[in-house]
Amino acid sequence: MTTFERFWHRSYADGVSGDITIPDEPVGLAVERAAAEFPERIAVDFQGATLTYAELAEQIARGATALRDLGVVAGDRVAIALPNCTAHVIAFYAVLRLGAVVVEHNPTYSGAELAHQLSDSGATVALLWQKAVPTVLERQDETDVHTVVAVDVAADLPLAKRIALRLPVKKARETRAALCGPVPSHIPSWHRLVARSTALPADHPWPTADDVALLQYTGGTTGTPKGAVLTHRNLVSNAAMGQEWTHHQPGDETLYAVLPFFHAFGLTLCLTYAPRIAATLVAFPKFDAASVLAAQRRRPGTFLPAVPPMLDRLCAAAEKSGADLTSFRHAISGAMALPATTATRWERLTGGLVIEGYGMTETSPIALGNPLSPDRIPGALGLPFPSTDVRIVSQDDPTQEVPPGESGELLVRGPQVFQGYWNRPEETAGQLLADGWLRTGDVVRMGEDGFIVLVDRIKEMIVTGGYKVYPAQVEDHLRTMPGVRDVAVVGLPGGDLGEKVVAAVVMDADCAQIDLQAVRDWCQQKLARYAVPKDLVILPDLPRSQIGKVLRRVVRDNLLATAAPA
Repeated sequence: MTTFERFWHRSYADGVSGDITIPDEPVGLAVERAAAEFPERIAVDFQGATLTYAELAEQIARGATALRDLGVVAGDRVAIALPNCTAHVIAFYAVLRLGAVVVEHNPTYSGAELAHQLSDSGATVALLWQKAVPTVLERQDETDVHTVVAVDVAADLPLAKRIALRLPVKKARETRAALCGPVPSHIPSWHRLVARSTALPADHPWPTADDVALLQYTGGTTGTPKGAVLTHRNLVSNAAMGQEWTHHQPGDETLYAVLPFFHAFGLTLCLTYAPRIAATLVAFPKFDAASVLAAQRRRPGTFLPAVPPMLDRLCAAAEKSGADLTSFRHAISGAMALPATTATRWERLTGGLVIEGYGMTETSPIALGNPLSPDRIPGALGLPFPSTDVRIVSQDDPTQEVPPGESGELLVRGPQVFQGYWNRPEETAGQLLADGWLRTGDVVRMGEDGFIVLVDRIKEMIVTGGYKVYPAQVEDHLRTMPGVRDVAVVGLPGGDLGEKVVAAVVMDADCAQIDLQAVRDWCQQKLARYAVPKDLVILPDLPRSQIGKVLRRVVRDNLLATAAPA
């Protein structure tokens, strides 16, 4: 297969183009366009408190002035560490309006994690959830941050809920403690700054499409996080590709933001995609099935980007309560494999489609997707997105393509591919090859129809006795074993073998204990002898990322730090 043999286009859903025109514009122009065309449409719904697109555009313009008055200019890095809320939407677009660069952070990070990223990015202003303010202040001297601004998430709630938070009852105290935190008196309030500001003049220069828009930290599951540099063009192109893939029409969709905005998946599928299609964005500060079903009664959703565990929990809650999910026409699942049982369950309850997508922070993040049609293949990563090229190459030599149907490393090229890692030229050179090709580090196979199937991550591949073992293949088979709820397979030091295969298993609550021999017997049904686990560990749960992805590296580190598996 050569670069220009985009034969996968013939597997696209009807009406989806293989090549699209990428708008030459900054990210924030989508909000301005939506405000002009759909001024009265609800742009953001946070726990029942709403802003129209006209109101959102006004608040963004005020926020941009507030930031300018704090000294923010084009090119400055501005840190945002917030849960999903209306203030997060306003702050994100206000930073971009000035031509400054957003640096997104997990608001629940430890002081050391936040300090590292703040120092690495060179951020000078930090917009922080109240509970993160003391964490950053304690380490402010380790960073370039000269101004910390506190954001009261509770201020975005409807008036009735804000009043309820003041009630002297246990539930109110617990909710208040979860949302709010102590802030020193000299720290300015974001909501007050915005309220006191005037709108930024309309003739204030916009950034160009090739200006940097975002530093998105990645690599936390494989090493020290590093900032992926994404331009306005990168983010706009991925949103445009998404619209071409879904054929969502402006003003028709209600998008549920259960994924965190600070994660690449949630940022693009929710924060930048919603304004492009003038969707109503229903934002949740954290994922909770009961909260989602409550919002579903108030403002039914039509489009849901999510990870498989979220879909499973929503299905279980809906089946238990009798909630109606039939308003959801489309769901996009990512970050981990979508089990066929989850897809079947979701489509049975909604009557809509759920498709699997694939990407990484370095691709803004989507590179592949299943078609939104009955031809989608549950379990496959999907087809290359419009205007996206792929190659499957040797894991040892990325200049050599492998024959069709064989496993190799996935390379991606397209307008959504990032510019490199912030201040890390050597790591950038190792990831970005000549002519814009990105090494994904994922081992895949491509079929004759163009569908790509994940084999495993190169960095998590286990080499035992000279043989290569892909953890995902072992995990997929073990998940079919009765009594196994979840599993992570890792490689631990194995003497002469190099590494030995170890299965960390979470059992179903009603299942009796299983032993290593039972696991080995089950695996030997379908796996090569060298891939069968040599050791077994029973765990109460597996460590996961903020969006629910199992962290194999953490499992491995924990096992290395404890006694040898029994």
